[in-house]
Amino acid sequence: MKLLVTGGAGFIGSAVVRQAVHEGLEVVNLDALTYAACLENLSSVDAMPNYTFVQADIRDRAALDRVMAEHAPDAIMHLAAESHVDRSIDGPADFIETNVTGTFNLLEAARSYWEAQGRPERFRFHHISTDEVYGSLGKTGMFTEDTAYDPRSPYSASKASSDHLVRAWNETYGLPVLLTNCSNNYGPFHFPKS
Repeated sequence: MKLLVTGGAGFIGSAVVRQAVHEGLEVVNLDALTYAACLENLSSVDAMPNYTFVQADIRDRAALDRVMAEHAPDAIMHLAAESHVDRSIDGPADFIETNVTGTFNLLEAARSYWEAQGRPERFRFHHISTDEVYGSLGKTGMFTEDTAYDPRSPYSASKASSDHLVRAWNETYGLPVLLTNCSNNYGPFHFPKS
């Protein structure tokens, strides 16, 4: 199986890449190498034959089409995002461009590729989102799959928008998707300002 990971040089993405490579999957790591990316996080896998790094930006549709054609993934795990709430307050434009427009570009590139391959049932587009789309924790102290969206920052609004795009591409075009909403993550290789 060949897995395309967007944002694979970020904190969570690099953990996914390391795990997948060590499990024997062919992994293509697509990352724009912005402020939170760190290729050193991948030093344990960068020379392995089942690992490929491609520097590209999800806002660049032509680059995404080239990567799909060249690497022919069986699945896409979409982690590339602007992801820090405070940064979104200071500069929301990057969050809209990457998280909304970038996700749209990736969905369109994935759909075009998937359709050109004959719409294989095995293909998946896994969108990694955040619990921030649900707003602040209430008295219950938890969110569920039935919790209504209630974004409270430019970051959470951009991720909520991308979630809705992913669902729409599934409903409208049949693109096989998974959508997960992570809570806070921490550990080795964590970006210090998170």
